[in-house]
Amino acid sequence: MTEKSTAPALEFTGERFTPECLREIWYEHWHRYAFARELARGKRVLDAACGEGYGSALLAQTAHEVLGLDIADAAIAHARARYASLRHLRFEQGDCTALALPAASVDLVVSFETLEHVAAQEALITGFARTLAPDGVLVISSPDKRTYSDLSGFRNEFHVRELYRDEFLGLLAPHFPYVRLYGQKLLFQSTIWALDEAAEGPVAAATADEGGTQVKSGLRYDPLYFIAVCSREPLSQLPTVALFGDREESVYRHYDHEVRKNMAAGSRIAELEAEVATLRAQLGRLKSP
Repeated sequence: MTEKSTAPALEFTGERFTPECLREIWYEHWHRYAFARELARGKRVLDAACGEGYGSALLAQTAHEVLGLDIADAAIAHARARYASLRHLRFEQGDCTALALPAASVDLVVSFETLEHVAAQEALITGFARTLAPDGVLVISSPDKRTYSDLSGFRNEFHVRELYRDEFLGLLAPHFPYVRLYGQKLLFQSTIWALDEAAEGPVAAATADEGGTQVKSGLRYDPLYFIAVCSREPLSQLPTVALFGDREESVYRHYDHEVRKNMAAGSRIAELEAEVATLRAQLGRLKSP
């Protein structure tokens, strides 16, 4: 994790993630930065719409330097206080849709869950492309409107414009001829992995249908979020699959706790129903002539 001061937590309003959030949302947000961490190694990095600053701090562990930029003064003040002790990291207030940074001044732009919050999406991507060095890389995420909103019936009040897959790619294509699109979704999985630290090789993944009668290669799920890695030059050395979790397995432990609690409640309900049935039978005998 990242080193933090004793600065109080930033208030969670639902608009910006904070590290104090638990379970699913924690996994989703931390995984994106963990995914970008290796891409940041030795690079000049812009974390656009950095929010609380936890992700910028994580990237600073490997990057040459990181600039965390956010439009909210309160978020920047908090980030400066909480992560003041970290080297290679600074925070500035600014509008990501009107970047004031010099052209070709950064090697990596990271923008997670920002795009859907702004109306000036074309200006945002244009600014990223201008700010990146010719061989620079943009890593950007956004929810898939089909699964995030249409299928779930959920509406996020802070989202200005969500995108479908073709709209997302269409926004990136004019600036980045090379795009590798990833899907992200929280999954409970059985994992088999080599315990020999020296072991290397391709990642094998398979997905079965509900009855297990058909098994196909790859993770064939409908993603909840898209993550695009974009460049003006061919992309290389990118992972096929990226996994992330915490050693405490907090999401699974919560899930398991709730299941066991419901099972215990079901057993208790069955006991009470049996007692009620017995009492009704006794009452019936007392009422009989």
